[in-house]
Amino acid sequence: MSSYPPSGPPQNTPQTTTLRQRLADLRGPAVPPRPLDARALAALAANPGCGRRALLDGAGVDKTALAAALGSPAAFGQSQFAIIRGNSFEAKVKGDGGAELLRLVHSRLDAGTEPPGPGARVPDLTAAGPEGRAARTALALREATAGAARGGWTLLDHPMLALEVAGSPAYLEPDAVVVHPDGRWTVVEIKSFPMIDGAADAAKVGAAARQAAVYVLALEKTAEKLGGATVGHRILLVCPKDFSNLPTAAAVDIRREHAVTRRQLERLTRVEELAAALPAGLSFDPGRPAEELTEAVSAVDAAYAPECLAACELAFHCRERARAADEVNALGRSVRGELGALTTVGAALAAAAGRASCEDPTATALHRAARLRAEALEQAPARTAPEDAACPC
Repeated sequence: MSSYPPSGPPQNTPQTTTLRQRLADLRGPAVPPRPLDARALAALAANPGCGRRALLDGAGVDKTALAAALGSPAAFGQSQFAIIRGNSFEAKVKGDGGAELLRLVHSRLDAGTEPPGPGARVPDLTAAGPEGRAARTALALREATAGAARGGWTLLDHPMLALEVAGSPAYLEPDAVVVHPDGRWTVVEIKSFPMIDGAADAAKVGAAARQAAVYVLALEKTAEKLGGATVGHRILLVCPKDFSNLPTAAAVDIRREHAVTRRQLERLTRVEELAAALPAGLSFDPGRPAEELTEAVSAVDAAYAPECLAACELAFHCRERARAADEVNALGRSVRGELGALTTVGAALAAAAGRASCEDPTATALHRAARLRAEALEQAPARTAPEDAACPC
């Protein structure tokens, strides 16, 4: 009998083999694929209109190396010290068979049930490759859910979850998943930022919630394939307490982030459609000349916004291109949405000066706002008499 559950590793078909070869050609024959993680998927879901990021992430392109080759290296990421501190804290939380972690899950999410004892199950999830680990995780989840009727808790340490995104498989690794005595599954996020007086930085909690929403989506897909299980939409966020290294936790409701992430990921154009629209021979291999890479990147449409600076390695390159093209995207999504058909800064300034069609309500509103501003500053409107006569608004 096979050890794989019904949701075992995907089968190779001529179509998938051709797509994989095409994606390998895009990133470079000698360049290994960079796997998608939950942080990248959360950022991708926040900007689903960016075909450039969808294609590069789907093809496994190393965007950090690509940005450096383009002359616009990324300037964000965790320091080595922060990574070491985070790993040390996670090991402390999961020590002694996960006793402290399960205690926090019980006290914050399931206080009405029997508290976890020393005999909580922690199955071995070791397997060959991400596909094997995902299959082993699914099997462990099925066994833990079936055994939940006999009582007891199960802790899955760094399980591997599979999720298809835009036609490309992604393998995700949450910090932990807990199976409750009633068979419910809960995602646990362990972060190294502090929780002071029971509250943590709102921006960091929001980022953790968006990341956890991706894990919950992947768990739901696994639950569907295994015949159904309840996946909690309240996750446990574990952080250091105050200024110590002692763990504390809070339940975080991610229903909003879950709904938004699911909708945005479903909107993504499939990777094969994006790849099929590119000319033959195009490659994002970081070893190629910068001019060739610039041309290759420009062949894929992007949707730059200032928020990309905190989430995408190519943000500085895309910002430079957006500014060079005079795009209003560089001013932010809210400004882009307000300006409607006025897609360039020059067009918006012309509308404010009264040099645009009166039939465009956005241009009319901009011109009125500019006139009111000029009057408030006791300045004359910046337009000439013939233009005033041509535009009575």
